[in-house]
Amino acid sequence: MGELWTDLAKFKTWLQVEIAVCEAQADLGYIPKEAVDEIKAKADFEPKRILEIEAEVRHDVIAFLTNLNEYVGDAGRYIHLGMTSSDMLDTALSLQLVQSLQVIMVHVENLIQAIRYRAQEHRDTVMIGRSHGIHAEPMTFGFKLAGWLAEMLRHRDRLTALQDTIAVGKISGAVGTYANIEPKVEALACQKLGLRPDTASTQVISRDVHGEFANALALLAASIERFAVEIRNLQRTDVLEVEEFFSKGQKGSSAMPHKRNPIRSERLTGLARIIRGNAMAMLENVALWHERDISHSSVERVTLPDSCILTHFMLVEITKLVKNLLVYPDNMRRNLNVYGGVVFSQRVLLTLVNKGMGREEAYQIVQSLAHTAWNTEGGDFRALVSGDERVQAQLSPEEIESCFDPGHHLRHLDQVYQRLSI
Repeated sequence: MGELWTDLAKFKTWLQVEIAVCEAQADLGYIPKEAVDEIKAKADFEPKRILEIEAEVRHDVIAFLTNLNEYVGDAGRYIHLGMTSSDMLDTALSLQLVQSLQVIMVHVENLIQAIRYRAQEHRDTVMIGRSHGIHAEPMTFGFKLAGWLAEMLRHRDRLTALQDTIAVGKISGAVGTYANIEPKVEALACQKLGLRPDTASTQVISRDVHGEFANALALLAASIERFAVEIRNLQRTDVLEVEEFFSKGQKGSSAMPHKRNPIRSERLTGLARIIRGNAMAMLENVALWHERDISHSSVERVTLPDSCILTHFMLVEITKLVKNLLVYPDNMRRNLNVYGGVVFSQRVLLTLVNKGMGREEAYQIVQSLAHTAWNTEGGDFRALVSGDERVQAQLSPEEIESCFDPGHHLRHLDQVYQRLSI
């Protein structure tokens, strides 16, 4: 990904756009085909020389064209004919974004497959679900991963649509009126580049397009962060249901040899913040003065390369993390049954109600027993329920036992797995 955003790659893309426009002009009979052949044969540039010229003229496109003409010679007068700087800059930027998105899509697919595999592997690995950070009701680790998978499939759909949105070029001259270049030149040049002409550009392609791109990456990064935060929470010492792979020779703390810290997940959490910040900056770029200013340019030189590179890195990291994640089913069962299965309280409540007890009375009884178990060392909710005379009056020992069967909570999960083809 980084190679797509080097100065060398940028200048190559600029040249690609300039040659496409020259070819379009020649195909339409506006400039000699021989001149285009000469341009294509001689066209070259030297990044160091471009920077030298830019230091003097203070204009990157003029510096590029000046260096290009040093190679091409007389035929160079047909280069950039009727164009403004943003024709080349914005169209070339679209090519870079399209290429970057293609790389990102490959790694999104890799992550999808990694999650799908682990979701199938742990389809029946029972664990406790949590809300507000507090034990709630039983679920499976595979079901948790199924939620991640569904989220990533939505990202794949969004990014697929974004590939079309971002693949737009603009060769319409100053303020976008085609005063000195024909619309059919734009159409033909964009076709050669694999882009479509912008519907109604100003002197630039409107920055809502680039804002959508940046925010799609930010949303993807936010999901990766969600996965990472979940791993961090499940790796806590008092939980320890999953753990990042700890490689041979890895150390967790300079002071405490016992530490095995979730550093990869923490790193991903931090990087997501950068990509979100970049997305906000890209939204600020939408409101330019009149038909254009260049306040967006300095922002995009930082935000777009950084967001693309960081998103690529995050996808590679989270995919490795998912593939190598250590899962501890025994700890999941231990946590599920803490306080004697207090998390089965709703099952007890509903069973009592179904037997004819009023909901308020049943709720008071079950809540009291649950809180007693929760607040007592070695508390055992199941034993308290089994020994309560009010419960015994309504439920048989077998009916009480059935309340503590986690299978009841999992019986419909196959429908979710079927939706996701797991």
